[in-house]
Amino acid sequence: GEDVKPFTPEKAREIVMSLQQPAIFCNMAGDWPALQWNVKYLSAMLDGKTIQFRIGLKTRDLAPQFETSCSYVKATLEEFLAWNSGQPSCLSGPFSCFEHSKYWAYADYKYIARIFEDKAEVFQDVRWSDFGFPGRSGKESTLWIGSEGANTPCHLDSYGCNLVLQVQGRKRWYLFPPGDTSFLYPTRIPYEESSVFSKVNVANPDLKRFPEFKNTTAHVVTLSPGQVLLVPWHWWHYVESIDPITVSINSWIELDADHEARVEEAVTRTLVCALKSAENPNDGDLWLNPTEVEATSHEINLQYLNKAVSAYFKCQTASVSEQARPSSRGAEQVTSALCKRRKRQAGCEPEDCKLLTHEFSFATCKGEKFQKTPFGPHLIEVLPQSQETSSLGAGAVESDCRDLLHENEGGHFGKLHCTRKQSVMSNDCKTPANQMDADSSPSASQTALSTNDLLDCLLNPHVIRLVAQLLLERPRV
Repeated sequence: GEDVKPFTPEKAREIVMSLQQPAIFCNMAGDWPALQWNVKYLSAMLDGKTIQFRIGLKTRDLAPQFETSCSYVKATLEEFLAWNSGQPSCLSGPFSCFEHSKYWAYADYKYIARIFEDKAEVFQDVRWSDFGFPGRSGKESTLWIGSEGANTPCHLDSYGCNLVLQVQGRKRWYLFPPGDTSFLYPTRIPYEESSVFSKVNVANPDLKRFPEFKNTTAHVVTLSPGQVLLVPWHWWHYVESIDPITVSINSWIELDADHEARVEEAVTRTLVCALKSAENPNDGDLWLNPTEVEATSHEINLQYLNKAVSAYFKCQTASVSEQARPSSRGAEQVTSALCKRRKRQAGCEPEDCKLLTHEFSFATCKGEKFQKTPFGPHLIEVLPQSQETSSLGAGAVESDCRDLLHENEGGHFGKLHCTRKQSVMSNDCKTPANQMDADSSPSASQTALSTNDLLDCLLNPHVIRLVAQLLLERPRV
């Protein structure tokens, strides 16, 4: 029979929706068929289908390696495996321009619903219902496949909390609490909806340029196969593959806080597109992340802003109306009147709010004292890094429950504007663009203020939050 899970779906969901610090669930996914999804298995499933890989340098510069400074190729997983193992056959393939010892490859942010659109049966291999989210499967999840060194720059997600299943290999996660935002020098350049990037390369920080980074509190953990990591709302994270091949699956869980966050993101898009589009296009500033197809017009951005504001008030009205109705169904049913935004596929328009039927109210859980968290062998607390550890290298203090696992041996959901991953092909053998971001030259502080300098102030998360609140507080005629 099936293994007995350490947490019931109801208890697991309560933890996910209430816990405000990262933690690792152990022994919750040991019987998931998705744990068979190593790269060889996925290669057979895809049967020669090509997917896009992001190529980056293994060298550690002081600046983050943003997606705008990477190269891109399309290749099969079979070609990826050949390149990663150093086979001679890859000398003429899509990876031929990138020496394995100097570069990493990352097939990141692949919507499972798209890459396996003709194999819908595999969606059921991913069972988020075990965490109290009935109906959520691989269809609402994202796949990540990388080589050693492949990484995601440090950022926070504007929407939702994150559940990440490690399938093959190990990844090291550096997590920072929301309170560290000002110490991480947030920026919206490169611009990607729902991603606030840090200017700091947290794996090799430039403390002369970013001295406040020393005030951060890093929570460092190595995630191993079979483990599921909870990344709470607005926690910053940098992720790096530390084994030759890694495979992860993740799903973003919608929260009630997303309603206001969508307004904040609409304000951000309106400002960044207006100011950056006004610049001379010959300046060559790669300000739009490859996850964004194009800069939308001011008229379209205002339409989205109005829709986000309207959706927010529809949700508030629905919530007040439901809570005023007598009910004996308990707290879960009362909070179920709050709205959630469903993950939407590319090309669609923003949806009206739907009544929340399966999620707890994030706002309610935040306001109430959560019962004692059941930390132990099945729920491992991701602890802060030792103050004595001066760098975020391999010597960092980690939480690890791999010994407790069975032997079996994860951007972003629901973009407001439903963007697609841009298909960027590397047509020649040139190396990736300069790893330095637009304003990170040594003499940047001595030059005139740039548009990016202005945007870093205008689009600071604290400023945007205030602007959104002022918009939502305006008298409605």
